[in-house]
Order: sequence, then C-alpha cells, then structure tokens
Amino acid sequence: MTFVVTDVCIKCKYTDCVEVCPVDCFYEGENMLVIHPDECIDCGVCEPECPIDAILPDIDGRADKFLELNRDFSEKWPNITRKKDPMPDADNMKDKKNKLEEDFSANPGDGD
Repeated sequence: MTFVVTDVCIKCKYTDCVEVCPVDCFYEGENMLVIHPDECIDCGVCEPECPIDAILPDIDGRADKFLELNRDFSEKWPNITRKKDPMPDADNMKDKKNKLEEDFSANPGDGD
C-alpha cells in the first residue's frame, strides 16, 4: 500500500505533509505535490497533516485515478523535503471542484 496526493492539492500545495515524511517521497509540481509510490513506506504520518484532506491511501477508491498521476510526475518533478508557504490563493481554492481538468499544471516546481 502507498498514499497518493489527489487533485484537492491543486492550487493549494500545503506542505505540512512534506515536513513529517520520514523517507522524503514527496515531489513538487508548479501547483501540487505528488508521492512516489515506490518510495512511500506506508507509514501514514502525512495523511493527517494535510489540512485539506488531499492525501489518501491507495486502497481508498477515490485514490484510483491518482496513483498513476503520482507515479508519473514523481519521476519528472523535483524532490521536496521542507515546508514552504502554500499557494497564495490556497484558502479560496481548497473546495473547488474539477481541479484536475481545469487547473492542473504538468510543470515542475522548485523543489528544495
């Protein structure tokens, strides 16, 4: 089992989860984070740290469509291991629907 970041993270990018990850398996895109599923050790410490519930275990049916997205982009984006400020409009974007279709960016973030 692994954990995955869902589209709830898009345009929010809270990084509380990154700070607690013992294996540094988070990767940063321009407007969201992903988890490398082969690096995640299934400890689960990241899930409760996310203030907008964007992280799910892969056994949750809602995570299905995000597992490959996490795998693909964790291979392309830089690793992130420290907490950063969320995106400027995060509070307004946290409840927006259809973010994957409308707001996702495949561009990499800055990483550490």
